[in-house]
Amino acid sequence: MAKGKSKYRSLYWQQFFVTAGLVMLTMALLGVSFFALSYNYTLAERREEMKTRADLVARISVDYLKNDAMQNVQEEDLRNLAGVASLMSDVNFLICNEQGHVLLTSDSRLVGNVVTLPKDLMGEVLEEGLFEGPHTVGVYEQKQMVVAVPATDDEGVLVGVVLAVTETTELMEMWRSFIGLFLLTSMIILMVSFVTTSLVSMRQIQPIREMVQATRAYADGEFDVRLRTDDLGEEMEELATSFNTMADSLAETERQRRDFIANVSHELKTPMTTIAGYTDGILDGTIPPAKERQYLQIISDESRRLSRLVRRMLDISQIQSKEMKKTEFDVCESMRLSLLSMEQRILQRELDVEAEIPEDSVMVLGDNDLITQVIYNLLENATKFAVPHSTLYLGMRCTGEKAVITVRNEGLSIAPEEIPLLFERFHKSDKSRGVDKDGYGLGLYVVKTILDQHKEQITVTSEDGVTSFSFTVQLARPRFAADAQEHKH
Repeated sequence: MAKGKSKYRSLYWQQFFVTAGLVMLTMALLGVSFFALSYNYTLAERREEMKTRADLVARISVDYLKNDAMQNVQEEDLRNLAGVASLMSDVNFLICNEQGHVLLTSDSRLVGNVVTLPKDLMGEVLEEGLFEGPHTVGVYEQKQMVVAVPATDDEGVLVGVVLAVTETTELMEMWRSFIGLFLLTSMIILMVSFVTTSLVSMRQIQPIREMVQATRAYADGEFDVRLRTDDLGEEMEELATSFNTMADSLAETERQRRDFIANVSHELKTPMTTIAGYTDGILDGTIPPAKERQYLQIISDESRRLSRLVRRMLDISQIQSKEMKKTEFDVCESMRLSLLSMEQRILQRELDVEAEIPEDSVMVLGDNDLITQVIYNLLENATKFAVPHSTLYLGMRCTGEKAVITVRNEGLSIAPEEIPLLFERFHKSDKSRGVDKDGYGLGLYVVKTILDQHKEQITVTSEDGVTSFSFTVQLARPRFAADAQEHKH
């Protein structure tokens, strides 16, 4: 039972039933309208025909009704004429005098019977000059379609009444023929509509079913499934393309996740193995007491290294989950604080510092702590890879609505193919830029993460041993950019 409910709740059946219902409703409305119009049209046409015949018989009956109704020749001619008119139109005629007595009739069933018209019928003919509608005329068992007209002479004197009478079944047969034709046409249209709707619905639903199957595959970790994007219609092709793009993104995310786990495992394994090995060596006496202090120092260094790695990973998690609040702050002050924080390392590397920081405040929009961390990470990275006794540069310039902050150092150049990889997690450039035993490849990844949150850009150039990192920050007051530039020195 539940399976049946699920079947008929599917998008295919919903679309099919809605379309089929609309077609049937349309055909029903058209059918009702057609039946009403065709019936009224047929009835009106039939009445008009009967009235025309009755008027004709009335005109030729005036002499008979006015002069001598007992003249056999005249009566016989009139009866024959009425009979011919009846045969031509399937209508019987009753010729009555002014009192409503039927003198002649073309209906063989009434021959020999004394028939008098009802008073209501005679009264309406005399008052309105016409009677149209169903009536038994007092002698018929079932109601007949009756059109009664007065017969008047040249002076307008009423000399009698002529009735055109026909069975309603004949009228209904004519109308039923129209209904039969309409119903046959409607059935053909409905069948064609249902078949077409079914095919169109199946064609439209098939890509969605493929998407469902692909989604289930993604849930199972299979990200190599892709949807076809040809011959689907503009909207479905766009949806399928977006779906494939999402699949590519999921596949890339899964790759990065696996790489991240592998890199973290590797980075954690090295210090933990060192710590465990030297600790066991001290405990079991493998390491002589004279060297215990030396190896304890190594254990301490590795423990701090492990702590820094975990702290840096936690920083990344906090940055990604943090709700960023942009405020106005002085980016020049952030640059000075970052430079002061790096003073000890700069002195250890014996670097000269070239700073081009405006004396006046330059207000920017962003998260002060995060932008300060970007500057600090770039300075830390530049200091680490700078050649001793070289120059470390930190400067800022304003262009339009942006402040551009640049950190530059002198050392080994970065290979062009490696530049796009600098901001990936755990990417390290030991081979191309020098020895980096304390690095984890997370500093520049943090930089890129923060700038992406701010929707800012960072560019890298490395030529002839000079490597430069430049990133943008939104100016809080762009109109003061020119003034800040003038006070740069």
